[in-house]
Amino acid sequence: MKLVYKNVDKDGGGSVTLMPEEPEDMWHAYNLISEGDSVRASTIRKVQNESATGSSTSNRVRTTLTITVETIDFDTQACMLRLKGRNIEENQYVKMGAYHTLDLEVNRKFALSKPEWDSIALERIDIACDPTQNADVAAVIMQEGLAHICLITASMTLVRAKIDHVIPRKRKGNVKQHEKGLQKFFENVMQGILRHINFDIVKCVLIASPGFVRDQFYEFMIQEAVKTDNKLLLDNKSKFLLVHSSSGFKHSLREVLMDPVVVAKMADTKALGEVKALDYFYTMLQTEPAKAFYGLKHVEAANESQAVETLLISDNLFRSQDIQQRKRYVNLVDSVRDSGGDVKIFSSMHVSGEQLMQLTGVAAILRFPLPDLEDEEEGEESDTD
Repeated sequence: MKLVYKNVDKDGGGSVTLMPEEPEDMWHAYNLISEGDSVRASTIRKVQNESATGSSTSNRVRTTLTITVETIDFDTQACMLRLKGRNIEENQYVKMGAYHTLDLEVNRKFALSKPEWDSIALERIDIACDPTQNADVAAVIMQEGLAHICLITASMTLVRAKIDHVIPRKRKGNVKQHEKGLQKFFENVMQGILRHINFDIVKCVLIASPGFVRDQFYEFMIQEAVKTDNKLLLDNKSKFLLVHSSSGFKHSLREVLMDPVVVAKMADTKALGEVKALDYFYTMLQTEPAKAFYGLKHVEAANESQAVETLLISDNLFRSQDIQQRKRYVNLVDSVRDSGGDVKIFSSMHVSGEQLMQLTGVAAILRFPLPDLEDEEEGEESDTD
């Protein structure tokens, strides 16, 4: 998604102009636009013309309309948003207050105005417009003296760094210069990884090379991490996957991504964090029920005690037509983050999001048990029996 214009205050009004560039961007647009917002976009309108003789002809004209959104329909097959609402700006072809449908598509710019922008909507714009926010696979393609550090999103590959380092050749009786050069090169690649890869987002880091370069580098990096007590690398050791490539040039990435092992690993990356969190929630529900709750009322009560360690919430809830209800969910997310909790927003288009919706769409894993809340839950259940 390309951000063309932005003039927005948090918890205030404002507008943004966006250009969807990928099918995935239409999903972001669907999550951004709510009923009551106004959207401006170009559209085709059928116009009737009456001649002096009384005969009428109709032709189609392209015009720009601004409507107040009343209904939103997302066509997942065509990746198109259909917005229906009343025209709110003077237009030579469409009367004020007349109904019209706007079709939003890839590569068609639109302006969105909201009476109030909340943290969830602003975060959605940041994620949609910053490809590094959803790049959950990284790759280091390397050979001796050359490395490319790349981020791979659902739709593109971004080269974040190129490391080019001259390494002296191995000579009889003088291997030290070669080893020194190699160490310096490995050090630069490691620094590049730390600088350009966000391990909170990235679920898998591919290290690919011809020969044994990848193994030597990985060994060097882990030794350095142990030596310097680099928690970031040590905690994320399991995310690294060593694979073969024919060279350290970017074009070798294509063959790497076709490797069946890599394909299998990458299949797990999208929403892997969410899937793991949901599995952990179910486990807690079985083993320590006083530390796992679902339903808005109970999760809010746990949050009041600042007990929420991980909040699991479906993006479906932020599309609520009830503004007060939507605000309640936004306030819950903000509050959990303010008290140092982790928030996982599940996509309702993903199987884990569907599962979460079966549990009311909101659940929480707690830092410490709240048996009183559990008793209250049981009391409520017996009242309904």
